[in-house]
Amino acid sequence: MAQTRSLPRICIALGLPDVASLLEHARREAEAGELFLEFRLDYLSDPSKGADAIPKFLEEFPDCTLLATCRRHQNHGKFNGSIEEQLGVLDLAVRNGAHAIDIEIETAEAAQDRLHTFRGRTLVIISYHNFEATPPMDTVVNRVMKVAADAYKIVTTARKPSDNVRVLAAAKSLPKHRMIVLAMGELGFPTRVLSPVFGGVYTYAAPMYTDGTAAGQVSSRFLRHLYRVEKLGKSAKIYGVIADPVRHSISPAVHNRAFQAKRVDAVYLPFLVAPACLRDFFSLAAKLPLSGFSVTIPHKQKIIRYLDVVDPLARRIGAVNTVWRKAGKWRGTNTDAAGVTGPLSRLLKIGNASVLIVGNGGAARGAACALSDAGAKISLVGRNADRVRALAKVTGAEALTKDQLSSRYFDAVVHATPLGMFPHVNECFFEDKIPADIVFDMVYNPLETVLVKHATEQGKTVVPGLEMFIEQALRQFEIWTGESAPRAVMLKAAMEALTVTTPPPTK
Repeated sequence: MAQTRSLPRICIALGLPDVASLLEHARREAEAGELFLEFRLDYLSDPSKGADAIPKFLEEFPDCTLLATCRRHQNHGKFNGSIEEQLGVLDLAVRNGAHAIDIEIETAEAAQDRLHTFRGRTLVIISYHNFEATPPMDTVVNRVMKVAADAYKIVTTARKPSDNVRVLAAAKSLPKHRMIVLAMGELGFPTRVLSPVFGGVYTYAAPMYTDGTAAGQVSSRFLRHLYRVEKLGKSAKIYGVIADPVRHSISPAVHNRAFQAKRVDAVYLPFLVAPACLRDFFSLAAKLPLSGFSVTIPHKQKIIRYLDVVDPLARRIGAVNTVWRKAGKWRGTNTDAAGVTGPLSRLLKIGNASVLIVGNGGAARGAACALSDAGAKISLVGRNADRVRALAKVTGAEALTKDQLSSRYFDAVVHATPLGMFPHVNECFFEDKIPADIVFDMVYNPLETVLVKHATEQGKTVVPGLEMFIEQALRQFEIWTGESAPRAVMLKAAMEALTVTTPPPTK
């Protein structure tokens, strides 16, 4: 019977405009090993033709489980028929072999007397969708469970970070019921990975070669291979990165590969956190719970007020990029500093070395504090003379103007501005000669900036920005896990991620 069939953890949602395209994409997914497919029949101009195509597909791929959906346009679907016609399409799909059907709660409430005709013939999923927000979950759960079904799907829209944990808690609090829970949108992405961990029956993914059917869907390849949805245990530790924007962060690729290499039962997720939602994020962090997280733009400074313990260097820099929980307290440090001193220490003796730092923002401040503490003689230059002088006063550095550089030379230059970062790839602070033997560029997208190219042409020793990223990520991994970090694995993951990243990534 359909009800006894075990459902895989990932369902591929297929919404195509014609039957030929639907079958073509379904075959591609099945041939790639995907065994659980949703046929969105309401996307078709004639949904019944999609239902009639089911037997032929199942004859070709008998191991596949098919979920048929025909959502009405009144409930954010594309089917323009009546409830009777909708149920007729679903009945045809069942007669043709669909193993499960999805009926939205609005139809289910209006036609409860008809639903019994499906019971025992297929798996009946009653679904609730809210495309505006995440309402009180108790109210939603009580509503859907008034209708007898084999499973219940609750999909909301995340408007703040804590919406994620409220959605996930619905599945965790009802272990005796088969629940599918998700939050849509980029804010809700963590639920797509964590839903099965919290007791959800399965999660949804987008097809390989076309768009998904809901905001926030990603391909099964990412869910399966990067986030290991099918292998995460219920005791898996959860880490992540908070940023705004966060979509193009390469940190999930780097840290998840590291967890895999060291066989750590953990996952690292991107959390979109707007500046106004930082306090709310800590509600999510406590309730998930998070074991630790990376911090980047725009939260490195403001995060400090929410931490119980901040190490002295991070407090002096005024920025934290690494947070973890120990003995019930949130602790913060700054591994960006090690990301500067680590690579440079392999090339020169930092003590008494002369270092020119280009920049006057947070990255420049972190580099100045770290190198000054290591004994280097620091000079600062930047486009904002007032901010350069202010930073020089705080860090005990020498403030210079760009014109003064023509008569100076340094052991190393550390470039700590966004100049040259994608999409402004043609920008460079130095027009001609670079006044140092070693050139350290913090920018790592693109991998070869104009500064790195010019430095190479001038015979300089180059430290590309990716080295800083990897160095700080290694320290984060070791803080969180207590294990040595797999440098080669993390570097390879970062390189691969950058080759497919178009917008500038954040750490």
